[in-house]
Amino acid sequence: MKKRIAILGSTGSIGTQALDVIRQNPGLFTPEVLTAQSNCHLLIRQAKEFSPNAVVIRRDDCYQEVADALKSYPIKVFAGEDSLSQIVEMDSIDLVLNALVGYAGLKPTLTAIAACKNVALANKETLVIAGDLVMKQALKNRVTIIPVDSEHSAIFQCLTGERYNTVEKIFLTASGGPFHGKNKVHLMNVKKEAALKHPNWKMGDKITIDSASLMNKGLEVIEARWLFNLLPEQIEVVIHPQSILHSIVQFIDGSMKAQMGLPDMRVPVLYALSYPERVSSAFPRFSFKDYPQLTFESPDTGIFRNLDLAYEALHKGGNMPCVLNAANEIAVQAFLEDRLTFLEMPDIIEKCLQTVPFIYQPSYEDYVDTNTDTRHRAVEYIRNI
Repeated sequence: MKKRIAILGSTGSIGTQALDVIRQNPGLFTPEVLTAQSNCHLLIRQAKEFSPNAVVIRRDDCYQEVADALKSYPIKVFAGEDSLSQIVEMDSIDLVLNALVGYAGLKPTLTAIAACKNVALANKETLVIAGDLVMKQALKNRVTIIPVDSEHSAIFQCLTGERYNTVEKIFLTASGGPFHGKNKVHLMNVKKEAALKHPNWKMGDKITIDSASLMNKGLEVIEARWLFNLLPEQIEVVIHPQSILHSIVQFIDGSMKAQMGLPDMRVPVLYALSYPERVSSAFPRFSFKDYPQLTFESPDTGIFRNLDLAYEALHKGGNMPCVLNAANEIAVQAFLEDRLTFLEMPDIIEKCLQTVPFIYQPSYEDYVDTNTDTRHRAVEYIRNI
């Protein structure tokens, strides 16, 4: 039988690539649910092509347009944040692919876990915000969290067959983004247009800015801590500009396993959808002739401070990673709207980490309150710059 997939965020970068994977494997997968924030035109086109059981448009004011366009199709149409979370409980869903961006991905993930649905997780913020809570619930309900990020997919693949072998540390690779090798003088006046030109990956605006500032790698460090049950000191970031070697696992005997491939997100998406099996693909293959040299170096945290801020939040624990994420989301949006400079983003994040009240063992409600409080503070700090 075909695996029935709920794609949360089907109009975004990961969502559209997941549909490309499904398009190339119509005998293996079918989209049972598609959701979008506000891109109703693309959602309508996707629904007409794939005929899912249901679609959700998160913005209520877009509902009528979607409903009218699909009224002659046997597709249920829902709207709103509550519908987004409730839809993952459908009995007909085999796997939930969470490709949402930011804090919005947390509640649907928890709902899917409560409904005992396996989750292919591209929304790293879910584990950054509430990793302890999410992984405890997944263990309790015997739910498998399959990472979709290329780096975490690489670690996940390297650990297959190594259940009883102890990991000494992991290396998360980072391209360095569009500003790799640049100094603070160069970065003082950079604009969003330059920051959005990633040298290797095609991603959405938010994650591309995070990549440029190394916050994306900081968030991935926190995500890896929860996914693989590691201590912060067991996770090291390495700059690898070619983006071919996606990450490395080092075991206690000193041996290392790495996963390699071209920078194409469809590969980890396919692996997540087909897990625990691998299926054939027609995606381009890596050739050593095209990459005669692979290089590695340490990140410059003196210039790209966000990585150190992420480690600081992880070491402190509690609700601090939630603070980090919320402040970063506000700072990135302000940068994209030309209300904040590139080098001011870590200043806002650091100030929020210093001022938001610390909660050692937060509940879900504490995470919600922390997220709201941090966003209000960040907006105010930006206004006063």
